Amino acid sequence: MTELTDKQAQLCEENPTDFSDLRAFFISCTLKRSPEVSNTEGLGDISMEIMRRNGVTVDLIRAVDRDIATGVWPDMTEHGWDKDDWPEIFEQVMAADILVLLSPIWLGEKSSVCTRVIERLYGNSGQLNEAGQYAYYGRVGGCLITGNEDGVKHCAMNVLYSLQHLGYSIPPQADAGWIGEAGPGPSYLDEPGGGRDNDFTNRNTTFMTCNLMHLARLLKDNGGITAHGNQRAGWDAGCRYDFENPEHR
Repeated sequence: MTELTDKQAQLCEENPTDFSDLRAFFISCTLKRSPEVSNTEGLGDISMEIMRRNGVTVDLIRAVDRDIATGVWPDMTEHGWDKDDWPEIFEQVMAADILVLLSPIWLGEKSSVCTRVIERLYGNSGQLNEAGQYAYYGRVGGCLITGNEDGVKHCAMNVLYSLQHLGYSIPPQADAGWIGEAGPGPSYLDEPGGGRDNDFTNRNTTFMTCNLMHLARLLKDNGGITAHGNQRAGWDAGCRYDFENPEHR
């Protein structure tokens, strides 16, 4: 069991909301293959433990361990690749109410693995749900970032923009991160000097995790995003909702 701070544990114990029917999917976008230790996953462990203690079912994969083909189609084996694990991963994406992307910072940007995951999410974004909306409507997204130089907010800005553009709902303060001082130095899990005892990071990770659960609860209880003015079939048929359109009566 991942160790939480006393305050984090207290908040979990005092939680008045039932989250037990929610599922969260964490995709680690570290460049390190298993079983090498990932500092980014170390931060993710805190968020996942908070969710588990609140009854959420949590799944984690390390994307670099999987054969995720490059491209923006749902199944790249239909476009020349010999193998593609993405269709199986996408089933986990769609089974989850909450998606959290974990990425280290390299050269001031999210990792290349994270970029590939977002590209593959994009490849499925044209699919529709039962209400005729894009596939990710009604789901909640967030991100966690680690590194040893500045760039947490820059990377989070890119990841969260991408997720909302694809249809995910983003709650307040849906990102958190940790960075050490510029240049070589301790990483998140390193002792001493790492980030596990950083109050700012612990606070923001807690806020992010709770807000993801709260918004997922609200969406699930209310049937997702209201299906009006955002349905692809209606637009394709000529409906322009609140816009004047003399060609469609």
